[in-house]
Amino acid sequence: MIVRRLTDILGGPREVRAENWTSRRLLLRDDGMGYSVHDTIIHPGTSTRMEYRNHLEAVYCIEGHGSVTALATGEQHKITPGTIYALDQHDEHILYAETQLRLVCVFNPPLNGSEVHDERGLSAGGIDHGEGRTTSEPGAS
Repeated sequence: MIVRRLTDILGGPREVRAENWTSRRLLLRDDGMGYSVHDTIIHPGTSTRMEYRNHLEAVYCIEGHGSVTALATGEQHKITPGTIYALDQHDEHILYAETQLRLVCVFNPPLNGSEVHDERGLSAGGIDHGEGRTTSEPGAS
């Protein structure tokens, strides 16, 4: 059995910070569950463009207000506590946080935990493996 508390992760290697978000990585590939679980904070007033080519992601909002826009269709959906959205087609999308968003994110296959987002994509150990892309929208804070 794996028992882990968010307070044990804060400030350690499983807490990863970027300009627009902070990801607290609760379960990762080496935990052997077949998926990873992340408690993610999206900073207020930010807009983040993302695409995960090799991962499916489900996102459940537990705090805050924002929206997600599917770039293929332009369809925009409000995000409020109790909303889940699933990127079942590796959807390229933009996530906008009106207020601080707190999201529970589940990835399949699981992330290994060392990935970071940069202008070239989701990278593991500084090498771009083409797993995804996250960039800040112009003018985002």
